[in-house]
Amino acid sequence: MTLLFDPQPATLAKTSTSDVFPVRRVFCVGRNYAEHAREMGKDPDRDPPFFFTKWAETVVPSGQTIAYPSSTANFHYEAELVVAIGKGGRNIARENALEHVYGYATGLDMTRRDLQLKAREQGRPWDSGKNVEQSSPLGLVHPVSEVGHIENGAITLSVNGETKQSADIADLIWPVADIIVFLSAMYRIEPGDLIYTGTPAGVGAVVTGDKIVVSVAGLSDTVTPIGPLAND
Repeated sequence: MTLLFDPQPATLAKTSTSDVFPVRRVFCVGRNYAEHAREMGKDPDRDPPFFFTKWAETVVPSGQTIAYPSSTANFHYEAELVVAIGKGGRNIARENALEHVYGYATGLDMTRRDLQLKAREQGRPWDSGKNVEQSSPLGLVHPVSEVGHIENGAITLSVNGETKQSADIADLIWPVADIIVFLSAMYRIEPGDLIYTGTPAGVGAVVTGDKIVVSVAGLSDTVTPIGPLAND
């Protein structure tokens, strides 16, 4: 038997140690900061956590220039605290949830906002707005043994040096342990999974030539320049 073409290579995320974190899946939590939920026209007091997924290959390292994607005129940044799963499980109890975390990173959930909103209005999936090439930039993954569990601390995003998003991880509607409980009730989580935990208020558009920096207290920044329109 001969392979018809080479398989997609594994996505390997960098860590703050000499280890490499193989990315399996990407789960994202929608509207997990109250002020962001409100700016998106939703009531944060009524929504339980919900998730959408992205391809592992959307993950790119901090410092890599990403192409402005096709089919959009409204490409938005979303700063995120990212959880890296190191131990699998299903139906995980809250008191055991953080045992499944390998570490934490800063990240971005870049979004074709116009396509997302159009899909939302039509009751269709968000894939065209969210699951976009190079749309999940990721900083260094710091193991829990190095940074502990990130339960509070500043999360900020700047564009060309101007602060656009600013909040505290403690503002998460559903903190990391709760997210793992909800997610593991629907899927068996596995080592290599990444969970993008939601973004604060202040999302907005970028253009070619902009540089985005995401910071979370205690973690390495994610730095993402925006390059020209993808044309290949």
